[in-house]
Formats: sequence, C-alpha cells, structure tokens
Amino acid sequence: MTIPGGKIRSFVERIENLDSEMQELSEQKKEVFAEAKGEGFDVKILKEIIKLRKEDKNERDERESLLDLYMRAMETAPAGEAAKAA
Repeated sequence: MTIPGGKIRSFVERIENLDSEMQELSEQKKEVFAEAKGEGFDVKILKEIIKLRKEDKNERDERESLLDLYMRAMETAPAGEAAKAA
C-alpha cells in the first residue's frame, strides 16, 4: 500500500495554517478587549453580552424566566427553610 505523502502534507499544512490564523484572531480579540477596558468598559460584561447574543432568544428568555422564578422563590422562603432542606 502506498501512502500519499503529498496528500498528507497538504492536510497538515492546511491545518497548521488554520491554527496560525486562529492564533492571530485570538490575539486580535485580546487587543479589542484591552482597548475596550482602556476606555473604561467592563470586559466581563462585554463577554456576557457576546455570550447572550449567541444564544437562541427563546432559550435565553426561558432561562431568564426560570432564574427570576427561582430568585423570587428564595427571597420569599423563610430563612430556616434552607437548613431543613439540607
């Protein structure tokens, strides 16, 4: 069986090029975050916004509704109730 070395080299080089491009993009992303931070923006909040924008709106709305429901339930529960549940 003959192993097509040229084909293997082609795949490896393409993957290496993609890795290099990804590294470069990662560096550019860090620079943008650093620029935003330098202008007084909270990077954690920016990252959270980016994460939320990637989510499906219906799923995000459902999660936010559940979060709100759970938080209200905790706030209205008697203080000693948590110890009983544990």
